[in-house]
Amino acid sequence: MRRPVALRLQAALATAAVGIAVGGTLSIPHASAAVGTATGYATQNGGTTGGAGGQTVRASTGTAIHAALCGRASSSTPITIEVTGTINHGNTSKVSGSSCNTADGVIELKQISNVTIIGVGSGAIFDQLGIHIRDSSNIIIQNVTVRNVKKSGSPTSNGGDAIGMESTVRNVWVDHVTLEASGGESEGYDGLFDMKDDTQYVTLSYSILRNSGRGGLIGSSESDLSNGFITFHHNLYENIDSRTPLLRGGIAHIYNNHYVSLHESGINSRAGARAKVENNYFRNSKDVLGTFYTNERGYWQVSGNTFDNVTWSSAGSENYPAGPNPTSNTTVSIPYAYRLDGASCVPDVVRQMAGANTGLRVSDGSCSPQTPPPTTAAPTTAPPTTAPPTTAPPATTPPPSGTNLSLGAGADGSSKASGTSYGNVRDGDIGTYWSPAGSTGSISIKWGSATRVSRVIIREPSGTQGSIGSWQLVNHDTGAVLASGSGAGVITFSATALSKITFKINSSSGVPRVGEFETYAS
Repeated sequence: MRRPVALRLQAALATAAVGIAVGGTLSIPHASAAVGTATGYATQNGGTTGGAGGQTVRASTGTAIHAALCGRASSSTPITIEVTGTINHGNTSKVSGSSCNTADGVIELKQISNVTIIGVGSGAIFDQLGIHIRDSSNIIIQNVTVRNVKKSGSPTSNGGDAIGMESTVRNVWVDHVTLEASGGESEGYDGLFDMKDDTQYVTLSYSILRNSGRGGLIGSSESDLSNGFITFHHNLYENIDSRTPLLRGGIAHIYNNHYVSLHESGINSRAGARAKVENNYFRNSKDVLGTFYTNERGYWQVSGNTFDNVTWSSAGSENYPAGPNPTSNTTVSIPYAYRLDGASCVPDVVRQMAGANTGLRVSDGSCSPQTPPPTTAAPTTAPPTTAPPTTAPPATTPPPSGTNLSLGAGADGSSKASGTSYGNVRDGDIGTYWSPAGSTGSISIKWGSATRVSRVIIREPSGTQGSIGSWQLVNHDTGAVLASGSGAGVITFSATALSKITFKINSSSGVPRVGEFETYAS
C-alpha cells in the first residue's frame, strides 16, 4: 500500500442479551428467513435461498454458530442462524460433526449448503474474525459487521479477508453488511470481499466497504479465470486504495454503487474480464475504471455513470485508464431483471440504505427506500432495463459445477455465421453465441497442453433451444468419437486427456447456435 488509510470505524454496537449461556444456541419456534430476496447473479443457477424452510437458531458466539451447523441432520439441511452480540477469537472454537467442517479462529462455512447467517437485535459484530466460505453453495449473509480481520500480526483470521470465498463456491448473497479494516497490507490487512478458485453466482448488495487498502478481488492471479457472474449494487466503497473490485476474467455487473476517495484505482478489469458498469457515482477519486498493473487487458460497457472530481493518469505500460471520457469497448448481456436508480441520487440512496443496522431497506428503483418483508417467494421484478431475462435452460442442462475448463481456453471451428464468433462459446456469457455458416459445422475448444476432460455441456441461447440435431463429440487429436447423440445438454464419456475437443453438428432444424461449450474434468 502506497499511502495510509485513515481509521474511521463505527463504534461497537451493544451486545444483545439473548437469555442463554455463552456458547449456547437457542431454537426459535417459528420459521425464519433472510429479509427480502436475492438479487443479481445470485438469482441465477437455481437461485439463492439460504436456510429458508429450515430450523432457526440464535447464537451469540462463534462456537454457537459452528454448533448450529454441526447439529444439522446433514451438511445440506437448511438452517437460519440469527446472530447477536460480538463474535471474536475468544468465543469461536472448532466444533466437530458429520454435517460440518469448522475451525478455530474463523467462521468456517466449508463443504456445506443452504445456510443463512443474519444479524438480529442490536447488532452482530465479527471482531477481527473473518467469514470463510469454501466448497459450499446457497449461502446468505445479511445484516452483520465484519471488522479488522488480519493476515499478519495478532490475532489473524481468514487470510486477512473480512469475507472470503474459494474452491467451487456457488450462489452466495451478501446483503446489508459492513466490512471494515484499519489500513492496508502493511498494517496486516488484505481484502474485504475476495472470490477465487471457481466462485460463481454471487451478489454483494447494500453494503459498506471502507478504510482498507483493498476492496476485493475476483480471481487470485491471471491464471485463476474460473470465477465470475458477480453482481455489485447499491454499495458504498469509501477510503479504499484499490480493487473495487479487481476482476480477472469472468463477468461482473456493477451498478448504483457510490465510490468515494479511491486513492489509487477502482474497478480494475483484467485478463479478459468484462464488466457492465452503469449508473454509479464516483467522487473525489483516481482512475476509477480501467486495466491497471498489468498488460493483460480487460473490457467494460459503461452507461449513466457520474464522475465527480475524478482524476485520470496517463496511459502507459501496465496502466490503461478508461478515462477521462470512458467509453464502452465490449457489450455484456445481463440475464436477470433489475431496477436502476439514477446516478444522481445514488449517494443519498446508499447513505440511507447501505450497511448493517440500517433497517434492511432497499430502493424501489425511483430513489425511494422501502423495507421488504421476510419472504422466500420469488421477487417481484420491474421490467428489465436491458435485455429481457434469459429463459432458464432446459431441465436436461443442469447448472455448472466444478471448474469450467473452457474459460481461458482457445476456440476455433469450421466456419462462423456473420456476427458470431468462435470465442463466444467460452466467454461465460450465454447471451453471446457461435453459429456455423450453414446448417451444419463444428466448434472446438483447445488448450496449449493435454487436458483431462470427461464431461461437456452444450448450451443453446434463450429462444433457440432444440435447433441442434444430431452431433458427434470428437477427440480432435486422434479423430476418435467420444460420444454421439442429438440435442444440446450434458455429454459424459470416459475421461480423456486431449489438447482439442470438437463438437460436430451433423444436422439441425433452422440455424444451430451454441451459447456455451463447457468442459469439465469430472
